[in-house]
Amino acid sequence: METVNNKERAMTKLGSPIRDRCQLAILTGFLVCLITVFQPATTYADVTLFTGVNNTTANRPTSGFAIGMLFMKLVGFELEYASALEDPALGSPLLRTGMANVVVETPTAVKGFKFYGTTGIGIYREKMVSSRFNQLGVNVGGGIKMTLAGPFRVRVDYRIFRLRGSPQKSDPKRLYVGLNAAF
Repeated sequence: METVNNKERAMTKLGSPIRDRCQLAILTGFLVCLITVFQPATTYADVTLFTGVNNTTANRPTSGFAIGMLFMKLVGFELEYASALEDPALGSPLLRTGMANVVVETPTAVKGFKFYGTTGIGIYREKMVSSRFNQLGVNVGGGIKMTLAGPFRVRVDYRIFRLRGSPQKSDPKRLYVGLNAAF
């Protein structure tokens, strides 16, 4: 009887996996409906593959990708994943982030440059040797997209993260350069 009560308390404290999946499905459905219903004629999407540096305890390589959608050439959203590998010699943990961001971008390019600002929320995973945990994080940043040729651009981005919980470094910063393709 006590084992059942402990499981119930743990499920209540952490949230049930079924409830979490239902909430994710509802949120995804809501976003799809918003995109479908409020999609103006001028919607743009882009994909970015990037590499850069993350200063979690030491400057070290990070890489990832971002997928975004911009409405009326001004406001949009972006989903982003990035990973900086663990380096026990430097005492640097693995840091993976998955963020959902709101993006505000200049509607037109100025001499081939478009400027943007972004802020968002998501989850991160920090792992060092055998200890690991997941927690919420927020980020704010901005950057530029420089036109190369056709739909291809170079993207330079700077982000400041605020990681909740007890990470080794609660406010890592990231600078990256990426290849961006608009469609």
